[in-house]
Amino acid sequence: MSSLVYGSTVLDRDGPTPVYLQIAALIRDQIERGEIAPGQPMPSEADLEREYGVARTTARRATRELREQGFIYTIQGEGSFVGEPDTPRTPRKTPLYQEIASKVAERIRSGEFRPNRAIPSEKLLMAQYRVSKVTARNAVAFLRDQGWVFTVPHRGTYVNQPAKWPTDGKE
Repeated sequence: MSSLVYGSTVLDRDGPTPVYLQIAALIRDQIERGEIAPGQPMPSEADLEREYGVARTTARRATRELREQGFIYTIQGEGSFVGEPDTPRTPRKTPLYQEIASKVAERIRSGEFRPNRAIPSEKLLMAQYRVSKVTARNAVAFLRDQGWVFTVPHRGTYVNQPAKWPTDGKE
């Protein structure tokens, strides 16, 4: 029998109930006990992967199951939240994609990423920050909108010349 313990949680990987349903049930119980209140963000897919030692697809299926049961709703690029879509949510202080963009901008400012050289690809940003493709893409778009980078179709995204960088008092 292959039962693994995560925290105080036991997942039965050999039993008749799929692991994603077990994870969904555990989170549903947390919601019903009030441990995750309406409007609060639910753990991200990356958090579920780490916490339960599962693949991204399993975490995604657990999230979808909770959404289909009406316990959570998802806003693309922001995450999933407990409750119905009209439930006021507790927003992040700064959207995740902006946090990532800020970290990449700091690496540009420090000289780690030099003008006319590529920044990490969306795939690498996804892996490094353990986020979805949409979040990585939004971070790159935010950097582009601010003037830190420019994109060459089918080639990549490159650091702009310093004269095009935003001025925010840190230079």
